[in-house]
Amino acid sequence: MQENELKDLVDSILQKKTETSDIEFKSAKEGYPEKLYDSFSSFSNTNGGIILFGIDEKAGYKVCGVKDPDLLEKKIVEQAKEMEPVVRPHITICNYDGKTVVAAEITEMDAINKPCYYLGKGKSKGSYIRVGDADLPMTEYEIYSYDAYKYKTEDELRTNPRIDETFFDQIQLDGFIAKAVSVKPNLVNLDKGTLIRLNGLADKDNQPTICGIMLFGKYPQYLSPNLDVVAVVCATENYAEESEDGARFLVNKRLDGTIPQMIETSIAFVLQNMKTRTIIDESGQRRDVTEYPIKAIREIILNALIHRDYSIHTENEPVRIEMYPDRIEVSNPGGLYGRLTIDELGKAKGDVRNPFLAAALEILSQTENRYSGIPTVYAEMKKAGLPEPKFEDFRGSFKVTLYNKKVIYNDFQSKIVDFCRKPRTKAVLAKEFGFDEHHPSYFINNYVMPLIAEGKLRYTIPEKPKSKNQQIVVT
Repeated sequence: MQENELKDLVDSILQKKTETSDIEFKSAKEGYPEKLYDSFSSFSNTNGGIILFGIDEKAGYKVCGVKDPDLLEKKIVEQAKEMEPVVRPHITICNYDGKTVVAAEITEMDAINKPCYYLGKGKSKGSYIRVGDADLPMTEYEIYSYDAYKYKTEDELRTNPRIDETFFDQIQLDGFIAKAVSVKPNLVNLDKGTLIRLNGLADKDNQPTICGIMLFGKYPQYLSPNLDVVAVVCATENYAEESEDGARFLVNKRLDGTIPQMIETSIAFVLQNMKTRTIIDESGQRRDVTEYPIKAIREIILNALIHRDYSIHTENEPVRIEMYPDRIEVSNPGGLYGRLTIDELGKAKGDVRNPFLAAALEILSQTENRYSGIPTVYAEMKKAGLPEPKFEDFRGSFKVTLYNKKVIYNDFQSKIVDFCRKPRTKAVLAKEFGFDEHHPSYFINNYVMPLIAEGKLRYTIPEKPKSKNQQIVVT
């Protein structure tokens, strides 16, 4: 960051008066912060960020300045060396209205180096992640996920002592072996046991792996009841919210079996519970149009079952299909794996959490395994005239949302609209979303008024917009 860029950033902060996911404030007017490790760790483990010294958040985001910037820089570097791996912040100093402001830029670390943690607390207690404007301790599973990538832990190849080779459905297994040999002729001279091991279905002692059990087990859920799919049709647009007649779920099912079986039953569930309309084209032919494109539905269900985490940490978490009046959500345990980011989905070749599982399903003709799944979802939604799919990577889970409406809100707008299900004053609204409640005009003008103009929110006293009793509520 250049000095002029830092000045522009300060201008923006003084206008917005809010902390963000990539900016942390430290006043540093009375001394030098002794605890920067949580911010160092969270920015390094998330998307990077900037720590700004010399702005007092508690005083309404006023520039208080730093007394000794050279000493502050020394303290910052000293603390950065106490991290593992060592954090190397880029320091920028500028003069703003006669006061000194210091910025420490922290870049995101490569996935192979995560988690970045404070040596004084150790990995389990000194690892943080940025969530909104907060630095939160990493969960045990989040730390495990980074280590699993770093050390190439193959959870799909782990075994369970309760199950031996007799648990395989031999007919299904023989069918797979025949297909494998037909598509890979060089395997023809290998015996069945070797082929099973080469495809990751069993270990060297012929003990079935998770991969083998989930593909060809007689009943995979014997290993863990929650290695299945929970599928629900929600009565309202909010999960588990009751409708006027008191219903929460219109349909509630668990879908089990092998992965190929769950793929088919999950698609059938969606087909049975989504709307279908009949149209007549220009040639007079009748055809049915489903609420969501079937190819897109198949891809997101397939991806959820292939790329879910199969470690012991997530055995009790199923894949979930949630159907709402305005959308369908499919989520799976295990966030994005390795270096891949949300922005790169469908554009770049990513690391694969379960390569043996993906390869076996390609042989079974369930998937192309050519990284075409995400582009297919985008293309099918566009062809159907629907909004783009929404992909979200949460703390330990991944979710895909398909909308059936032409217009959708962005995340921030959705939260505002949802919060206004009950009438709210301007001050309450501003405070809820991190703006100055005593001077809420910036927030109201830039975020609330556009929603009122679009008809999504309204005044409770529309004839008196400036009334002291005025509140804002959903239309």
